Amino acid sequence: MTMANFGHSMPDEIIESPRKRIRGKNGNRESSNGTIVAITDKQTKSLLRERDSKIAVLEKEVIGLKNKIASLSKEQAMIMGGQRKGKKGLTPYGNTVRVSVSKCSSKRRQLLAERARMGRNASISTQAILNSLPDEHSPKEALINRIQDMFRSPNEHVGYLKSEQFAKDLLKLNKKVKSILEDEPRCVFLQSPAYVFGDIHGNLEDLHFFSDNVWNLGMALTAGNFVFLGDYVDRGMSCLEVVAYLLAMKLMLPQKVFLLRGNHETRDVNGWEEHYGARSFIYQCRERFGDELGYKVWEMTNSTFDRMPLAAVIDQDIFCVHGGIPRPISDSSVEGGRIKDILNVNRVAGINPPYEHEDEDYQQVASDCIWSDPASEHQENSTVDRQTGYGDSLRGGGAICFGHKAVTNFLQQQGFSYIMRAHEAHAEGVAVSKGARVFTVFSTSKDHNQGNNAMAGCILIDFEKMQVINRSPAYRNQYVHRRDSVSLAMLSESEIAERVKLGLIEGSTAEEEEEEFEEEEWEEFDEDDVNTSREEMDSSSVEEDEEYVFDDRRKSSVEPSRTTASPPGSTHDSHEFDVETSGMPAKRIDFSGLDSMSRRKKRDKKAFSPINEEDEDEVSTVNGDEDIEPFDDSENTEPASSTMSPAMKKFSLR
Repeated sequence: MTMANFGHSMPDEIIESPRKRIRGKNGNRESSNGTIVAITDKQTKSLLRERDSKIAVLEKEVIGLKNKIASLSKEQAMIMGGQRKGKKGLTPYGNTVRVSVSKCSSKRRQLLAERARMGRNASISTQAILNSLPDEHSPKEALINRIQDMFRSPNEHVGYLKSEQFAKDLLKLNKKVKSILEDEPRCVFLQSPAYVFGDIHGNLEDLHFFSDNVWNLGMALTAGNFVFLGDYVDRGMSCLEVVAYLLAMKLMLPQKVFLLRGNHETRDVNGWEEHYGARSFIYQCRERFGDELGYKVWEMTNSTFDRMPLAAVIDQDIFCVHGGIPRPISDSSVEGGRIKDILNVNRVAGINPPYEHEDEDYQQVASDCIWSDPASEHQENSTVDRQTGYGDSLRGGGAICFGHKAVTNFLQQQGFSYIMRAHEAHAEGVAVSKGARVFTVFSTSKDHNQGNNAMAGCILIDFEKMQVINRSPAYRNQYVHRRDSVSLAMLSESEIAERVKLGLIEGSTAEEEEEEFEEEEWEEFDEDDVNTSREEMDSSSVEEDEEYVFDDRRKSSVEPSRTTASPPGSTHDSHEFDVETSGMPAKRIDFSGLDSMSRRKKRDKKAFSPINEEDEDEVSTVNGDEDIEPFDDSENTEPASSTMSPAMKKFSLR
């Protein structure tokens, strides 16, 4: 029988075993002792099939192993190639500098720098030492986190807001922020983009609106700086919460958040409990924490206020201040001018009342910055000095006002284009005056008698552009409720009373409103009450800044007890006043006439983009003037100067 009968080409030797060997010639089998054994067709077929199946399995295994070897070789080549391209390994190295003696005869000492591989033991020891060091940032971060948690959900932190822990946190915040503010110049300089905010006056609700819409990702992740123009306390019911949050942001972002000083950041004003009652800052401190601890919080916070800057300059072009521009006390032709005067104000200034170390001239500069107002058209034509541009403010008490002449001189001397200030309430949140060169920003919509449709505003300055951001009257937050809100149905009367005191519930009965807001006339107020209450409080608490002493014999440049809250017509303190029932029309701002030719020339960039208002039927200015002619200051301009700094060529109010 031949192999052709099986349909296979057989090699001479196919299978070998210890006992037998099968050859492919003539189908014979040779045993281990050399005897050739013949096999049948059936047996041969079975052996061949078994052999074929084993060979196929082994071939597949060989192919799989070859593929795996090739893949591993490729990965190894890539790893080796990546290291050759400069990838750093994980081996730690240390750089050391040691003193060595030269080998020459002079034996000079020299420094040698060496880079040596660190052993595993050295790395472990170093890590252990680093882990044992105290974390200086942990207490600060914990403090900031507590304040931020309170700000995000004050309804869930009612207990904390009335606790001694909150008072201690306020004292710690003030202690940390005081040093930061004292290191800042009295006029800070910063770059746009920047958000500018006006008076807040203890209004946590409007501050929360800006948080939700301006820095909803947090101030740290929001592009730009934040400039607050002062008046953080009084009038509102959440003064402590507002102060705590803003100081925490300053502590967390000292180069991004800038807190300027307003007239309510003085002891004579925020300690005027007889006038502001439950809405005064000192009352809320003492009511919340008791007389002794409350007064300590109030005094410590005022010590921080004493160190706040008075002004800021954005892009070397926009002057920001709470009240207005100060009167010059030195030669205006000297380089620096009024900005230099502000920079020379004491780093720690009481203002109202002043400290003994405060210079009278610079105390006047500080008072002008926090108290002054733009002059009304009537004042421009009657009481404002035509030579200086300044006059007596309608507030009285020594406060001043500044007119067109003063604005023009200041902007030209300093090379600025605009003035941004706060200090006066406006229902639309932002107002303009003095030929659209003075912007007034007001960032609280409550407690200033502007009606239920009042808006809180801020301004975004972004290089060549300005944008007004207003809170709509329709905006509602999630934690301040009215007294008749259904969400309060599950609260007890005591819980509701606590939230009313914290400003988390607004609205009350007619009898409560009449009792709460009943106030004496400003002229009938007895100044002795202020002095007596302060002397009593001073005797019950230790002065925090022992090196600074108040000068009781010297009067302030402005006497708050003899001033009105704002010029007549603003009606800050008539809490029963309502725009809707007064018959006053709603007013809007028309920015269509703004011309910033000087700013464009200064920047050599595209033109300043005005703010487009959809409703241009009615507009308003700071002083509520109904008809203002296009401003022409040619008679006050020096002959050598042919252009105003930021002139407004066409500005009309209808």
